[in-house]
Amino acid sequence: MDLARTAFYLDGQWVTAGSGETVAVRNPATEEVVATVPAGTAADVDRAVAAARAAFPGWADTAPADRAARLDRLHAALTARAEEIARTVALELGTPLKVATRVQAGLPLAVLHSYVELAARPPVDETVGNSLVVREPVGVVGAITPWNYPLHQVVAKLAPALAAGCTVVLKPSELTPLTAYLLFEAIHEAGYPPGVVNLVTGTGPVVGEAIAAHPDVDMVSFTGSTATGRRISHLAADRIARVALELGGKSANVVLDDADLATAVKVGVGNAFLNSGQTCTAWTRMLVHRGRYDEALDLAARATAGYRLGDPFDPATRLGPLVSAAQRERVDGHVARGLADGGRLVAGGPEAPLPERGFFVAPTVIADVDPDSALAQEEVFGPVLAVIPFDDEDEAVAIANNSRYGLAGAVWSADAERALRVARRLRTGAVDINGAPFNPLAPFGGYKQSGLGRELGRYGLDEFLQTKAIQR
Repeated sequence: MDLARTAFYLDGQWVTAGSGETVAVRNPATEEVVATVPAGTAADVDRAVAAARAAFPGWADTAPADRAARLDRLHAALTARAEEIARTVALELGTPLKVATRVQAGLPLAVLHSYVELAARPPVDETVGNSLVVREPVGVVGAITPWNYPLHQVVAKLAPALAAGCTVVLKPSELTPLTAYLLFEAIHEAGYPPGVVNLVTGTGPVVGEAIAAHPDVDMVSFTGSTATGRRISHLAADRIARVALELGGKSANVVLDDADLATAVKVGVGNAFLNSGQTCTAWTRMLVHRGRYDEALDLAARATAGYRLGDPFDPATRLGPLVSAAQRERVDGHVARGLADGGRLVAGGPEAPLPERGFFVAPTVIADVDPDSALAQEEVFGPVLAVIPFDDEDEAVAIANNSRYGLAGAVWSADAERALRVARRLRTGAVDINGAPFNPLAPFGGYKQSGLGRELGRYGLDEFLQTKAIQR
């Protein structure tokens, strides 16, 4: 299969890349190269930023209703491509097609649709004493996105930035760039003015750093690892540029003694293994009351046995590969270290059978994990669940908060008020009680080293607005 792409999207048109260098895209289920995309340079970023800078005044002055209508056209164009998007994500990331259809294609469409309405009702000017307080678009936005949700993570930045009146330069992950090309085909079809949205593919050390350090980029919005977020912050800080960061997580799933244990464990295992564990909000630490600990481990082992590894396009597959050989090696290392540090293997592990080809890791459950150990502290980003016992509510909260991250979490209890009390004590940006559904209008982001700022809903829109006081 040859899905080679040869162009960037700059100033409203497809422009053939000049360097001739490319980045290979592999199917992680077969390890075969299925496409190449251009490897951008700092000069390509200069062209993209110049186009975005030139387009900014006109787009910022566009009526909110017109910006909303353009987002609506983009939503329609992407909806028409939903099946192709799901199949592309299954190909370049390895997400099972059923999950790719529901989550990888479905979620960003829901998020995009929410911004159609938000774009049509911009923030209202406010009078404070003799001051008129107004909100204005921040300017040119550099968006740098990861590989694990290749459309959703882009839309979560692009939609509010466009709704606010900003122009954008996007660098998608070099591991999963093909989905971005489908997005930009839809952007072109939606008829955005030249320069409003621009695409440069390539590697982080070249294209990503050029965007983060560019003097004409007013804001950098990044999703990815905490280490890379730290580097981007340093680059942007040199020129005092605004930064929004959505980074790593090590979320705790707190199962209290009065919880519906069967449901809590089943949902908890599913959350930990979603997208092969390659999810920043995954509940990778399951905290269970000691009185129900052995029962929970048995339930977790049985639930894990139902996760069949295989071809993402096979309807029977519940767990696909990891994105790359490097990611597989990293996750294998975490499993080995977790067992060496005293963890007890409950399911999966290094001896479990795997498909002959592909970057697969068996879904794994490790019990008796020390809350201070590497497996409990470091983001694994694979289908690995650490289970930790606790004796009372205070200890559960202490273990849950014993992390440099604070992105997400969960609490399970038959007593709704008790669950809410515990949820309020967790130092994390989001908490789900008893498996409550994801809300794309709620603020999304983290405490501590999980990032800065918020995405989604009106909170995401606020990230791309400046506040001005006009005294009269």
